[in-house]
Amino acid sequence: MSEQHEQKDDIAPVIRTVGLTRKFDDTIAVDNLNLTIAPGAIFGLLGPNGAGKTTTIKMLTTLLAPTAGTALIDGYDVVKDSAQVRRRIGYVPQLLSADGALTGTENLMLSARLYRIPRKDRKTKITDALRFMGLEEAAHTLVRKYSGGMVRRLEIAQAMLHRPAVLFLDEPTIGLDPIARHLVWDRLREMRDAAMTILLTTHDMEEADALCGTLAIMHRGVIAAQGSPAQLKAGIGPSATLDEVFALYGGGSVDAGGNYRDIRDARSTAQRLG
Repeated sequence: MSEQHEQKDDIAPVIRTVGLTRKFDDTIAVDNLNLTIAPGAIFGLLGPNGAGKTTTIKMLTTLLAPTAGTALIDGYDVVKDSAQVRRRIGYVPQLLSADGALTGTENLMLSARLYRIPRKDRKTKITDALRFMGLEEAAHTLVRKYSGGMVRRLEIAQAMLHRPAVLFLDEPTIGLDPIARHLVWDRLREMRDAAMTILLTTHDMEEADALCGTLAIMHRGVIAAQGSPAQLKAGIGPSATLDEVFALYGGGSVDAGGNYRDIRDARSTAQRLG
């Protein structure tokens, strides 16, 4: 047993931040963030709107330069080795990223070109991604006719098309009904089981409890609490819920629902709120 634990400790983290900081004028959005995330984990970043979650993800995905500190993705520095980092990550933002005027297959073909997947491999990878996300029958349907759950599954398919080492998901099930939400959860678990590392933000405490091996709760740019869902709940009391943990360290939660148009509006609102 101890031998297995030692082997796990020897594995290099796929995400590591040291003193990661981002300021906007006089506002510190992320303050001296230190994270270590092992390969094949689902790591949840929680916190109220404005806590610094999205800013953190933008720095880790090379979309925003840190003011101070360092971040390594699969051993590559997000500033010095940004091109290498982008080859090793997939990112599904809050804002709608699928094009409603294109079919599912056409959206994936665009992603395949952006990720520079060799032409000879594109058809197979797209077919596999559609099958994995349960979108085969809708492959040639315009995305604006998709339900919210189908859109989200397509966006995840786009982000994982090149088999990234790390998949970043900013509010992965915002705007989804319970059935669609659970379908996304099942696919994320399968990706984790295939050794992909997933970092997600969420306001859904059920989602955080069901998916994440480790949670970090951010408040005003710092980590206020970190541990497994069970550890965090036990730290409050024997019958505590994750909602109570969130309320203690961060704030409340949000929920939404709807179709393609509704999910677009919901994500736009969430993005504006930070």
